[in-house]
Amino acid sequence: MSSMTRPSTRPVVTAEPAAKPARVRKSRVDPLYYLFLLPSLAIFTLAVTLPAVLGFVYSFTNSVGFGDFDFIGFRNFIAVFRDEGILGAYGFTLAFSLVTVVVVNVLAFLLALGLTSRVRFRTALRTVFVIPMVISGIVIAFVFQYLFSNSLPLAGQSLGIEPLTTSILANPDLAWLAIVFVTAWQSVPSAMLIYIAGLLTVPTEVYEASSIDGATPWHNLRHITLPLVAGYAVINTVLGFKNYLNAYDIIVGLTDGGPGVATRSVAMAIFRGFEGGDYAYQMANAVIFFLISVAIALIQLRFTRGKGGIAA
Repeated sequence: MSSMTRPSTRPVVTAEPAAKPARVRKSRVDPLYYLFLLPSLAIFTLAVTLPAVLGFVYSFTNSVGFGDFDFIGFRNFIAVFRDEGILGAYGFTLAFSLVTVVVVNVLAFLLALGLTSRVRFRTALRTVFVIPMVISGIVIAFVFQYLFSNSLPLAGQSLGIEPLTTSILANPDLAWLAIVFVTAWQSVPSAMLIYIAGLLTVPTEVYEASSIDGATPWHNLRHITLPLVAGYAVINTVLGFKNYLNAYDIIVGLTDGGPGVATRSVAMAIFRGFEGGDYAYQMANAVIFFLISVAIALIQLRFTRGKGGIAA
C-alpha cells in the first residue's frame, strides 16, 4: 500500500508591505503668541528701528535737526575722516576700551578666585564687592571727581608726594588713568559674578584627581581652571568692550572730556555735536561708529569661536 503525503496544515505567512512612516505634522503657532509679541515689536520699532533708519537718512543731508534740509551725499562721511577732533575721540575710545577690558577681567578673575576659595565670610564679602554695580555711573563719577580734585591732593601734600599734590584730572597725560580706574571700579563686580558662576561649575573631582597626581595650585590654575572658564572670559570680554565703546556718563562726571579734548569719547562727540547744531554731521559719525562697533564684535566672535561658550 503506497503511502500518501498529507497536505501541510501550517499557515502560509505572506509578507506585508512595509508601513510608510507617518508624517510629522508641524504644530501651528497659536495666534495668541503673535498678539503678545505685537506690543513689544511695536515699541522696539518705534524706539530703536525707526530712529536708526531716520538717522541713517539724515546722515546724507545738511539738516541741523529741524527745518528744511537738502541731500548732500557722502560729504558728511568724508568730513568725519578729515576731522582731527573726531579721529582723536576714536583713538581715545578704542585705547580706553582695550585697557579697561584687560584691567577689569584680571581684577574680576582674581577676586572670583578669592571669593570661591575657603575663606571666611565669603557671602558677606561678595555682597560688599557687588555694591558698586548698583550705583549710578554719574553718581560714582561725581564722588571720585571730588576725591581726585580735593582729597587726593591734600593727602599728597601731607605725605610729601609731589605727583599727587595736584589733581590728575587736570593733567592731559594722566586723566585717562582716572577714567579707567573709576570705570573698572564699577565694572568689576558684574564681571566677577560671571567668573564666580564659571568657577562654581568646575567639578571638584577634577581638582581632587590633580592633587593625587601631585599638581601644584599653579598647575591647577593654568591647566584646569583657566581652560574651563575660558568661555566666561569670552563673555566678559565681548560685553565689556561693547559697554566701554559707549562710555559717556563716567567721563562726563569726571573730566567732561577734558582737559581740552584729551578724554572726549566718541559718544560725547556725537552728543555735543547735536547740541551745537551739527545734527546731520554727527549722524554720519554715529553711522560710522555703529559700523566700527559691529566690525569689532564680529572680529571678537571670529577669534573666540570654538574657544568656550560661543558656538559657531
